[in-house]
Amino acid sequence: MKKNIFVFGSTGSIGIQTLDVLSKSKTYNVIGLSCNSNSDLLFEQIKLFKPALVAINNIDLSHGLIKYCEKKNIKLIYGDNASSNIPLEDIDIAVNAIVGTAGLQPTIQLIENGVDVALSNKESLVLGGHIIMPLARKNNVTIFPVDSEHSAIYQCLHGEDASELKKIILTGSGGPFLKRELSTFESIVPQEALNHPNWDMGKKISIDSATMMNKALELVEALWLFNVNLDQIEIVIHPQSIVHSMVEFVDGSYKAHLGVPDMRVPIQYALTCPSRRNASVKSLDFTKMDLQFSKPDINRYPVLGLVNELINAGGNRVPIMSIANDYIVQQFLDEKIAFNEMFPLIKKTIQNFSSDDLPMLEDLIKLDRNIKLYLEPK
Repeated sequence: MKKNIFVFGSTGSIGIQTLDVLSKSKTYNVIGLSCNSNSDLLFEQIKLFKPALVAINNIDLSHGLIKYCEKKNIKLIYGDNASSNIPLEDIDIAVNAIVGTAGLQPTIQLIENGVDVALSNKESLVLGGHIIMPLARKNNVTIFPVDSEHSAIYQCLHGEDASELKKIILTGSGGPFLKRELSTFESIVPQEALNHPNWDMGKKISIDSATMMNKALELVEALWLFNVNLDQIEIVIHPQSIVHSMVEFVDGSYKAHLGVPDMRVPIQYALTCPSRRNASVKSLDFTKMDLQFSKPDINRYPVLGLVNELINAGGNRVPIMSIANDYIVQQFLDEKIAFNEMFPLIKKTIQNFSSDDLPMLEDLIKLDRNIKLYLEPK
């Protein structure tokens, strides 16, 4: 019997690749799709997968998608936070591929309704890990990591005794500016930052890779997913993106997960684990490899130093960093600020909103609204 799957953020990079995986699978029935505003692509996906339910935040009311859904008896939800207003009772598993802070509320609602989640939206755990993980245990919900790094760690730890884990080694490519002169960072333009050397990703995560904010967020995500301490995680630069992450055990042995840099691999594993299915991806040629590893340069990637400080300080500081980053990245993409202005602006926002209190969902929603207003260009 097929399982019903809902893909949140279906028109983004991960959503598109998820649907590519699902198009080759006979295991799942795509019951629903959601996106922010790409109505043209969503329309094409609807015609191909024939979901029962569709949600979109922003749409021109004259768009053909609306009449098509009426004609085909597809339930359509549109308007602000549409993805947070869908009925969840018929969903067996959901892929949350929403980008940024907007993915938090759907994750919580899915878990509250007992729905297993293949989680690509790392901000869910960065903002609300203290809410989500206890809720998942209470509702017997499994969170399957989709990020390549966390999928790698998940697979390395499968079948192992958690008490025997010594360290997680989280790898990162270093992005497109690994060797660029620091003195030229002020002249970086969005198109350069979007040109990732290994991965095909959406705009927001590509910029996060250039600053290594993605690794800062992934560090926090790993703390929640694998229930480890900060001193048990090490970030390592690995420019080739072949080793997706590693673990060290107490006996001095290591496990590493290797593979081509193709997000369809961890997406498929999240949907099939612990089983594996054939995938149309290239094999590695070990005779042509030169794998390199190094420590990250904090001067080049200052957010990696900052995130450790924020974790130790606690309160709402890590969520502020993540929320502020959403809006600041968009300002850089819109060419309203320079590349090297992003980090100082993140620090300034944290200083303005920081509190020692651990935020609940309502606090996070309010923080998002207030930080957005604070960061709007004057």
